[in-house]
Amino acid sequence: MIGVMGGSGLYHIDGMDIKQRKRITTPFGNPSGEFIIGKLEGSDIAFLPRHDRGHVISPTKINYRANIYGMKQLGVDRIISITACGSLKEELKPMDFVIPLQFVDRTNQARQYTFFDDGIVAHISFAHPICEDFADIVYEAAAGEGLNVHLGGTYINMEGPQFSTLAESNLYRSWGMDIIGMTNMTEARLAREAEICYVSLASVTDYDCWRETSESVNVDMIVANLTKNVENAKKILKKVITLISGERTCACKDALKYAILTDPRFISEKTKDRLSLIIGKYVK
Repeated sequence: MIGVMGGSGLYHIDGMDIKQRKRITTPFGNPSGEFIIGKLEGSDIAFLPRHDRGHVISPTKINYRANIYGMKQLGVDRIISITACGSLKEELKPMDFVIPLQFVDRTNQARQYTFFDDGIVAHISFAHPICEDFADIVYEAAAGEGLNVHLGGTYINMEGPQFSTLAESNLYRSWGMDIIGMTNMTEARLAREAEICYVSLASVTDYDCWRETSESVNVDMIVANLTKNVENAKKILKKVITLISGERTCACKDALKYAILTDPRFISEKTKDRLSLIIGKYVK
């Protein structure tokens, strides 16, 4: 099953044959809202708006663990994350799409970004945080629709909910960052721990605040550009689903195979039960 994480501006998917609206309880609390489950282009899909309908949850307050665990619970093995972002490069223009392959974290540790925090330790390989096999498919889908899409680059994940200061924006540019957002790195970390393939489809809404010839980023600007680009994001989703075929052959599906460091004898039954969906094939 394909999971779609809806970001700012994407709260429903046109053309989706909805079979069920489901609220899920997880060992990590409640996800952002109800999952919308159905079919799109003949394939099973689970959709969740990360900020909930009406955009009521701040980036810091999203229960990322519950969202990803809920996707896993539904049988999702690939997640495409639709997200708004600011551009830190002249050539990445508003209305373009970017599929980043790297992340840098600038959050303040306020969010929970690992499932392994209570009596069990796991160190996943995260050198390549995006599933590059899946990224190639998403790129092919976007390019096939004739859209301006860029494959590669680095997404810097700020805490928010405020936008950058001018000094921060220029600092990130000096580091070689490409785009900036508030949510996707946490999702990518947890998806890898859950052995789910993860790709960001980032819609550029603005030039952050570094570009002197541009108006500084504001909500009206973001909403206007998102509204224009959300239909393109939906087109890409439909195309992606038609391009996916066969079993996964990437490393994401076995990310935990050599990652769990804790001796199974020291893992409590409570912890085993809590994480059984994720660690069950490795820890009995």
